[in-house]
Amino acid sequence: MSISRFRRSFVPALSLSIAAGLCLSAGASGADSAQPAKPAAAAGELPLIPRATLFGNPDRTRLTISPDGKRVAFLAPVAGVLNVWVAPVDDLKAAKPITSDSARGIRQFFWAQNNTDILYLQDKGGDENWSLFRVSIADSKVTDLTPFENIIGPDGKPIMLPTGQPLRPTARVEGVSHRFPNEILIGLNNRNPQYHDLYRLELSSGKMTLMLQNDEYAGFLVDDDFTVRAGMKMNDKGGADYFKATIAKGAAGKPDQVTWAPFFSIEQEDALTTNPIGFNKDGTIVYMTDSRGRNTGALVAKDFTTEKVTVLAENAKADAGGVLMHPTENTVQGVAFDYLRNEWTILDKSIEPDLAYLRTIAPGDVNITSRSVDDKVWTVAYTMDNGPAKSYVYDRAAKKATFAFSAKQSMEGLPLQPMKPLVIKSRDGLDLVSYLTLPIGSDKNNDGKPDSPVPLVLNVHGGPWARDSFGLDPEAQWLANRGYACLQVNFRSSTGFGKNFINAGNREWAGKMHDDLIDAVNWAVKEGIADKSKVAIYGGSYGGYATLVGLTFTPDVFACGVDIVGPSNLNTLLSTIPPYWGPIKSMFTSRVGDDATPEGRKFLESRSPLNFVEKIQRPLLIGQGYNDPRVKFTEAEQIVDAMKKKNIPVTYVVYPDEGHGFARPENRMSFYAVTEAFLAKHLGGRAQPIGEDFKGSSIQVPTGGEDLAGVSAALGDVRPATTPGSGKKPK
Repeated sequence: MSISRFRRSFVPALSLSIAAGLCLSAGASGADSAQPAKPAAAAGELPLIPRATLFGNPDRTRLTISPDGKRVAFLAPVAGVLNVWVAPVDDLKAAKPITSDSARGIRQFFWAQNNTDILYLQDKGGDENWSLFRVSIADSKVTDLTPFENIIGPDGKPIMLPTGQPLRPTARVEGVSHRFPNEILIGLNNRNPQYHDLYRLELSSGKMTLMLQNDEYAGFLVDDDFTVRAGMKMNDKGGADYFKATIAKGAAGKPDQVTWAPFFSIEQEDALTTNPIGFNKDGTIVYMTDSRGRNTGALVAKDFTTEKVTVLAENAKADAGGVLMHPTENTVQGVAFDYLRNEWTILDKSIEPDLAYLRTIAPGDVNITSRSVDDKVWTVAYTMDNGPAKSYVYDRAAKKATFAFSAKQSMEGLPLQPMKPLVIKSRDGLDLVSYLTLPIGSDKNNDGKPDSPVPLVLNVHGGPWARDSFGLDPEAQWLANRGYACLQVNFRSSTGFGKNFINAGNREWAGKMHDDLIDAVNWAVKEGIADKSKVAIYGGSYGGYATLVGLTFTPDVFACGVDIVGPSNLNTLLSTIPPYWGPIKSMFTSRVGDDATPEGRKFLESRSPLNFVEKIQRPLLIGQGYNDPRVKFTEAEQIVDAMKKKNIPVTYVVYPDEGHGFARPENRMSFYAVTEAFLAKHLGGRAQPIGEDFKGSSIQVPTGGEDLAGVSAALGDVRPATTPGSGKKPK
């Protein structure tokens, strides 16, 4: 399956983080702090940690071993832009860049099984229409393997977007196997924008062979022999139906003929907690997370023929998460369960000595990030909540881990704050797993509470089908350094805590999901953590929507709000989803509301902040990418226009060369600079002057910039938006 999830996603398939370049441990932590908390001191006595340190590119990250174990690859900047570097496994000082991206940076890459190529995905201007590229390690030659510029409609003309740009196809990697080192499987929607056809792609020549023409399936299960074993459709109730595939080889030059038969179904209540993961070595067993007949998603093995299910591991409080699987034997060796912190259950005793040794090497949680095909060499990352991740190369035979690099040396030794996991009760009795990071120096007796109430930022995660987890969070550290407590709450609908918790949020946007956030604020005030008059709400994607809800549905609670790419009108949000989300739209209609019926549209209107603009009483900052394919730029512009018409002040920041979040470091830096000035003005915390943090950015501030210190002056450093794929200039 090609549907995965990340921390700040709007739907399970996609991700958002305006600090993407530095959120190295998001969703993977379970780390012990590197050292005890620093001695208490007044925040005003400590230097400001520069935004560049917190949100700039990492020095190096994503260390990955080649399949033959002879080389490593990682991401590191070239002229300030993240690119792929390669080095001999025993000589990282000899690392050289093999890509030369000069715009958005490379974030998704992996080794080809032939050991001679790196493959990476890149979009244009944040449009998320991914092209697949091959780069040769020998000569750094880059080849676009999916060079399709637009999708042709039935009339023979390119399909156009509302922005006036052509709709570009998006490639998905559907299968990689050590059994076919010079090939991969890809999905491509260049024929039908809603569905991805399956192709077998030869890396050396770029030749694509159509395997399966697809006009009905949202995703596929493919084994290591590149055989399509099953397809998945979402049904009109928001559940998923799986069908077994029987393949008949097609004639020369023709795709295979597939016959489908019902396999199993997943009801809507289990659809987000029950998912296939992969096959065993001979393809007779499919591994799954499965919540059917229980609350939390257990790790199970399902016999593909008899359909007998065997439970491998389960946890009463948390869904099965990350899975360790042998690179060629496909045996499940361990599974992670993340409740307050990430904990591994080891199923294969043969790797226990390795993990026991690795736990002695460095502080923090051990994460095995890649393995050679022969399983002799691993790369390992150690993550923690108050320091940068550290990466090692581990020789299993020698039982020796060699230090590779720290993700960001400039963060070493800084007064970073511990993140405290805790559980807050909702008004109707749900356990809300949350994380609290206090301002430095505010808790002199180290009892987990400030000595007196402090300003608080409620930092709401996106998704909403995602979660916050324990680990280094640059935003939390930034806020704590500026004098604010940062509270991150896994409200109902968050993932990882069982189906009952997720389903408690169905059709509760701006309802009980928001009640959970208000309950968390009230808890923080009651506990003496937050100054009731100085609480801000802040978030991206769904978190941006929650911000707009906070300022319209509960206008007296928050002193100000920061909305990053958040929808303002649920009807227009659902009517403008990307075409390739069409096959999974029932997930929205069953969990958010149905924009296809009069009753459904009326309900969505009642949950749309745009319709309650007149209730806004407190300052609002909105950030938007013009090319956002998920939350269209019109979601921001329509609420900005509505506020202007009612003479309600708003600060609006837009980036013509960004999408669902701000990927370019210059753009990230400029937005954090504006946000910092905004929070300082309305919450009273510390602020680093904007300085040169607009330099090289495409930032535009159509309204409200004159009200924030330094913004108008800094706009002189802004560059024109000439990045390929950049949108039109917003009004």
